[in-house]
Amino acid sequence: MKQIEVQILQQSYLLSCPEGHESRLLDAVERVDTAMTRIRDAGKVRARERIAVLAALNLAFEIADREAADLAAANHPVATPPASPSPGAPMAGHQESLLPDTDQQRLQSLVQRLDDALGDDGRLL
Repeated sequence: MKQIEVQILQQSYLLSCPEGHESRLLDAVERVDTAMTRIRDAGKVRARERIAVLAALNLAFEIADREAADLAAANHPVATPPASPSPGAPMAGHQESLLPDTDQQRLQSLVQRLDDALGDDGRLL
């Protein structure tokens, strides 16, 4: 295993990586850093832990969105344009959503539960 030092949201991390997979790890680090930076720069969330959880939710939503699009494309072999980058992803401060109302309500409920669990200072209770 090779160790690589990376920066995510201006904090250093030493990560282990199998030989030959360094570029994939660095791509993943870049995606996480970009997601966290967008949330932080939106100005509504300050706590690093909350930023990390929202970034993880955004990335997981994008994956689920792509999987659903792939499944739909497999079930309907008609040529369709590629999915755009998750307009309904739960990014902090993002009000417009293409999610069905029930999914949007569930997502808002989860974010509220996260806020309640982390408290105002962003630390777990």
